[in-house]
Amino acid sequence: MRGVIELLEVYWTRVPDGFSPVSVSAPQLRVMYVIERREGINLRQLSTELEAAPSSVSRLCDRLEAIGFVRRSSSAASRREVELRLTAQGRVHLDRLRARREERLTAVLARVSPASRALFMEAVEAIRVALTAAVRTEPATPPGSPEPSGRSGPAARPGPATPPEPPDTTGVERPPGDGRRRAPDDGRERRTG
Repeated sequence: MRGVIELLEVYWTRVPDGFSPVSVSAPQLRVMYVIERREGINLRQLSTELEAAPSSVSRLCDRLEAIGFVRRSSSAASRREVELRLTAQGRVHLDRLRARREERLTAVLARVSPASRALFMEAVEAIRVALTAAVRTEPATPPGSPEPSGRSGPAARPGPATPPEPPDTTGVERPPGDGRRRAPDDGRERRTG
C-alpha cells in the first residue's frame, strides 16, 4: 500500500507546466483539503487537525493567501478568531487538480483487466470507508502522547473491574487471588486425565 501511494504521488506530480500558473506543495494541498472540508475553520483547529505547530500552519496559510487560494476573515462569533476559507480561485485549482489526477488514474486503470479492476475497486472502497472512520474517530494527539487526563499508554486504560472474592466460611485454605476452593489434602495422589 505504501509503495502504491508513493508511486501515485510521483505519477500525479508529473503534471504539464500549463496546468496551473502556480505550484502548490503537498503540505499546502493538505491545508486546502482541510479548509475545503471544514469551511470557516480557525488556525488553532487547523493546526490540531494537521498535527502541526500553529506557526508552521500560519506560514502555509500566508503563502496560500498570497497566491489567492485562501482568504482569512474575522469570525462572527469572536473578532479575535480568524476564519479560513478557500477562494473561488482555490476551489478551481482543487477541481482542476482532481480532474487531472482522475484522467491520469483512468489511463493507468485502462491497462488493468476488467476482473482485476473490479477487485481493486472493491478493496479501495473498503479502505476508503475504514480511513473515513479513522479520520473521524482518531484523536488529534499522536499515539504515545499524554491524554487530557495526563495518563498515557496502555497502563492508563483501566481494565475490567475484578469483583472482590467472597469471604471464606469453610475454613479451607486458598492461595491469595485464586477464586477456586480446594479440598484439604488427604495425602492421596490424584490423577489428572
